[in-house]
Amino acid sequence: MTSNLGIKKVTVRRYLWLSRLIAIIASVNLGLVFFDLSYIPWRDLYLQFIPSITQLYDPVKGIEPHRETQRYLNSVNKLEKQVMQTGLESSEVESLLSELRSLSNQMIADNPFALANKSGYLEKIKNKMRDRIGKESAREAFGQFWSQAYLSQAGWQKEVKFFNNHTRPLMQSNYYRHIGMNGKFVDKFWLIDLPFVLLFGLDFLVRTFFITRINPQLNWFSAMLRRWYDVFLLLPFWRWLRIISVTIRLHQADLINLEPIRQQINHDFVANFAEELTEVVGVRMISQMQESIQRGDVTRWLFHPENRPYVDINNTNELQAIASRVLKLSIYDVLPQIQPDIEALVGYIIESTFNQSPVYQQLHNLPGLSNLRTQLTNNLAKDLSVTAYKTLTATIEDPVVVELAERLVGNFQKALELELKKKQHQTEIQSLLVDMLEEIKINYVKGIAEGGVEKILSESEQIRQIVQ
Repeated sequence: MTSNLGIKKVTVRRYLWLSRLIAIIASVNLGLVFFDLSYIPWRDLYLQFIPSITQLYDPVKGIEPHRETQRYLNSVNKLEKQVMQTGLESSEVESLLSELRSLSNQMIADNPFALANKSGYLEKIKNKMRDRIGKESAREAFGQFWSQAYLSQAGWQKEVKFFNNHTRPLMQSNYYRHIGMNGKFVDKFWLIDLPFVLLFGLDFLVRTFFITRINPQLNWFSAMLRRWYDVFLLLPFWRWLRIISVTIRLHQADLINLEPIRQQINHDFVANFAEELTEVVGVRMISQMQESIQRGDVTRWLFHPENRPYVDINNTNELQAIASRVLKLSIYDVLPQIQPDIEALVGYIIESTFNQSPVYQQLHNLPGLSNLRTQLTNNLAKDLSVTAYKTLTATIEDPVVVELAERLVGNFQKALELELKKKQHQTEIQSLLVDMLEEIKINYVKGIAEGGVEKILSESEQIRQIVQ
C-alpha cells in the first residue's frame, strides 16, 4: 500500500508540468470564450478603442457593415470631398445633398438598426438632428440639415464636424449579421474552439485510461466520473461553464490555491446543515417524548415492562440489574472504605445521647471512671458499625430477605401505579413533564442558534489541524 502511494506521488510530480501546461491552455481557451461571449454586447467599445479587433473578429460572427448606413456614410464622404473641390454652391454638391436627403428619409422609414438590435441608436440620431435644427419632425430636420442654404448660413465646417462627432459613430456601430441555414446568426467561433476541444478530449481520454490502470476495479464510465468537471471543456454550448474545469485544473496544478475557499465553503455548508439537522432531530425527539407522556406510554412502560413495544437483546431487566449492581458495589466495596467515618458519626451520636443522661453524668464524676465515657463510646460505635455491616451483608444474601424485599418492591410498585392512575395525579405529572420538555426544547434550539454548532465545528477544525 505504501509503495503504491509512493508511485502515485512520483507520477504526480513527474507530470505536474504537463498538468500546468494543459491548465494554462484551458485558461487561454476560457479567455477566448469570455471574449466571444462579450463581443456582441461590447462591440461598440471595441470599435471605439480597439477598431483593429473588430476588423479581425467581425467575420467570425458573420458581421459586415450595413449596406444602407454604410452607403449613407460614403455619400457624406463624397460630399466632403466635393465641397473641397468645387465649393458648397456647385451643382454636384446639390446632387449629393439631394441624395442624402433621400437616404435620410429611407433610413427613418426602414430602420436599418433593427437587425443589430440598435433601434435606440436611430432614435438618438433623430433626436440629435431635431435638437440641432429645432424641428419636431426628424424628416424635416434632415431635409433642412442637408440643404445648401442651411449649410451656408450655419457654417459648413461646423455642421460637418457636428455630424462626424455625434452622428457618424452611431451609424458606424450599426452592422448587418448573416443568418445561417439553421435560422440562427452565423457564428464561426467553433472553428477557433475546435483545436482546444480536440486537445481537451485527448487529455480526458488519457487521464481516464490512467485512472483505470491505477484503479483496476473501476470501469471506463466510473473513471470518467472521477473527472466529471472536464466534461465542461468538451461541450459546444454553455461554454462559460468551463470556468469550473479551469479553476479546478489550476488548483490541481498548484497554480492557484483554492484550499481556503474550499474549507470556508465546507464550513458554511456543514454549519448550516448541521444546525438545521440538529434542531430537527432534537426537537423531533423531544416532541415524541411529549407525545408519549401525553398518551400515558411512560406509565405503562415503567410498570408493565412485559408489554413494552421494545426490542430486548439479552432477556435482562437492565434497570433492576443496575440497581442490584449498585447496591452490592456500595455494600462490599464502598462501605468498608468509609467505615471510619461511620464510626465517628455513630460515636458522636452515642456521646451526645450519653451527655443527656443524668446517671451517666454522675458516673463520670466518680473516681477512676473519668475515661469510661470515651472508651465506652468508641467501643460501642465500633461494635455497632461492624455489626450493622455484617448484618447488612448477611441480609442481602438471605433468601428470605430477598423475597421480602421483592414483595416490598412489588407492593410499592402496585401502590404507586394505583396512585399514578388517578386522573388528578396523572394529569398534573404529565403536564409538568410536558412543560419541562417544552422548556428543554426551547432552550435547546436557542443554544444552537447562539452558536453551539459553530463552537463544535471550531473544536473539530482545531483537532483536525493537530492531527495533521
